[in-house]
Amino acid sequence: MIRRVLVTGATGFIGRLTLAPLRELGFDVHVVGRRPPDDQAITFHAADLFDPAEVVRVTRAANPSHLLHLAWDTEPGRFWNSPLNLDWVGSSLAIVRAFAEAGGTRAVLAGTCAEYRWGGDGPLDEDRSEIGPGTLYGVSKDALRRIVFSYAETAGLSVAWGRIFFLYGPNEKSGRLVSDAIQSLRSGKVFETTDGNQLRDFMHVEDVAGAFVALLASDVRGAVNIGSGEAISIRSILEIIASETGGQQMLRLGARPRPANDPAIVEAAARRLHAEVGFLSRYSLVDGLKQTVDWSIRS
Repeated sequence: MIRRVLVTGATGFIGRLTLAPLRELGFDVHVVGRRPPDDQAITFHAADLFDPAEVVRVTRAANPSHLLHLAWDTEPGRFWNSPLNLDWVGSSLAIVRAFAEAGGTRAVLAGTCAEYRWGGDGPLDEDRSEIGPGTLYGVSKDALRRIVFSYAETAGLSVAWGRIFFLYGPNEKSGRLVSDAIQSLRSGKVFETTDGNQLRDFMHVEDVAGAFVALLASDVRGAVNIGSGEAISIRSILEIIASETGGQQMLRLGARPRPANDPAIVEAAARRLHAEVGFLSRYSLVDGLKQTVDWSIRS
């Protein structure tokens, strides 16, 4: 039986890195959106994802058995409380419904660690940690998850939900920690930041993409954290970047105060990803940051 996957967000930071691995697993890959991917072996369907009629048309034409839904607005600096989150909830529901009504059976959607209530002192676990998003982005993702899971029970869908933690890597937009630090320190500019003692779970974007592909190809259902399972201090991350760029003298730790609501730790419990999905990261943090700095120098 041919496995055909319909991918949204296929030209995005994560999505573009899922296409080759999907093909390697034997999927017939179709993507839908406004811009075609660079890979000419991929079947492209032009459509406005906010137009339900176009979504239905494309889904029927593609006739996918699998859905990987990654599309969402994540523009740095605005996405946390952007009203566009509301539009993406509606669009995502239309996509999932069209997929199910076209005969699709397995769907994986991108969630976020921001669905959890932050502020605890241990790893965030899919089964035990409290859900309590503090932003419109997190609330919107959590609401979508709840509706899709309920719908899946009546529509006969197998659904998994990948909760992304923090990520970095080549082609990351400016306005994010790693990309901005690399650009500033490579250019010999001062990079001012907080004390950096807060702990965060960072994962290379290639590993994030690989985790989504592995999750889609599995039969694991429910929420699955997409994280390394090991939080590291922001200070350590920036010191690695400074060392790799030769910008140690330009790094100003403690030059900015930490926000009052800045949690001490945001770390993924990665048991489900490792034990049930069977996915292990390719990059250590040191190797991944070095690869990202090397890419920025070459590009």
